[in-house]
Amino acid sequence: MERLEDDIKKWLSANRTTGTRFLQRLVQERSIRGEESKAQAIIVEKLRQIGLQLDIWEIGGKELTSHPVFSSDRKEFKGNPNVVGIWKGTGNGKSMILNGHIDVVPEGDLDEWEYDPYSGIIRNGKLYGRGATDMKGGTVSLLLAIEAIKACGIKLKGDVIFQSVIEEESGGAGTLAAVLRGYKADGAIIPEPTNMKLFPKQQGSMWFRIKVKGRSAHGGTRYEGVSAIEKMIVLIKELQQLEMNRNQKINDPLYEGTPIPIPINIGKIYSGQWPSSVPDLAIIEGRMGVAPNETMENAQKEMEASLAKLAIKDLWFTENPPVIEWFGGRWQPGNLDLGHTLIQTVSRSFQKIKGSAPIIEASPWGTDGGILSSAGQTPVVVFGPGVTEVAHDTNEHIVIDDVFEAAEVIALTLLEWCGVDK
Repeated sequence: MERLEDDIKKWLSANRTTGTRFLQRLVQERSIRGEESKAQAIIVEKLRQIGLQLDIWEIGGKELTSHPVFSSDRKEFKGNPNVVGIWKGTGNGKSMILNGHIDVVPEGDLDEWEYDPYSGIIRNGKLYGRGATDMKGGTVSLLLAIEAIKACGIKLKGDVIFQSVIEEESGGAGTLAAVLRGYKADGAIIPEPTNMKLFPKQQGSMWFRIKVKGRSAHGGTRYEGVSAIEKMIVLIKELQQLEMNRNQKINDPLYEGTPIPIPINIGKIYSGQWPSSVPDLAIIEGRMGVAPNETMENAQKEMEASLAKLAIKDLWFTENPPVIEWFGGRWQPGNLDLGHTLIQTVSRSFQKIKGSAPIIEASPWGTDGGILSSAGQTPVVVFGPGVTEVAHDTNEHIVIDDVFEAAEVIALTLLEWCGVDK
């Protein structure tokens, strides 16, 4: 086995320039929501080059949209397919799904970027561009791992299923479609930007919208009205208290380094139409974190119960209760037992490459791992190159060394997990 591992290391070193250029090409292709097809074409080209069996299809249909964990406000998926590459094993080995998403979030204010967000420019060992960290760098690590094993003439006993899915950033419809197409396995790795840590547990999350009514009046006699903004302030304080109460119940050592394990974040707020008028409506939109061992339904009920208590603090809410709507993105929580063999296997591979045991934490954000584990009954470890802090941010980048180190860890994991046919 040591000789095979050494062969993989040598191949990755010899193909560093080629692998880096491939990552550049992928980052240079703008693949925001609804525009994923050109980047997927690059993935297809690579899978053909490696020699994997291809499965390319457009997601959608009633089976997907009626599934209990489906969540997407996207009306049209045509022209932007899911892509799967299958490497069939020789038999009697465990199977592995390697899941990456091709969609990236919008680039934001272009003036804040030091370089063009789709330049793929390299400076001081870092490759810059939207999606470099989240998560095209991780996807390239997956492909490098597969390519290295195949190029070294190694045959695996178990199947390897590479997935490049759409729609992760908006709720995971692409991965759910892959599950419904029949793709399940004995284990899965998702190379989100964990800074090379292992995440066996993933926070779930869901979006909410809350409306609060007021009573309009002229600003000069504002005492004749009721400001929806002021009533919304009361509600926001209630949400802050709810967040504190929910997080005090978290007693998990994997969250020790996370100040707020399951946040309630308010991302949008708007109210009023005229400076001299008392606003009669205020609306907030936000994201509610869900603990790894919690159901989405229970989290919803807890927030709804908290809002129902507002009438005790403020009589206005007795006749004008806030209206809450759960909409848009939903990410299922994931919870893998720390003693699971998948964690042990990845950890051993990490130790061989890095010379030390990996840091194991709980994910501070949602991933498609919740769908793979809940809908697909596939154990998941989230592990990959890149730092969370720069994902979705301007000047997003990834350290190229980490991409290749992650590829080596994943390759060694596949050797042990799937088994080598000698």
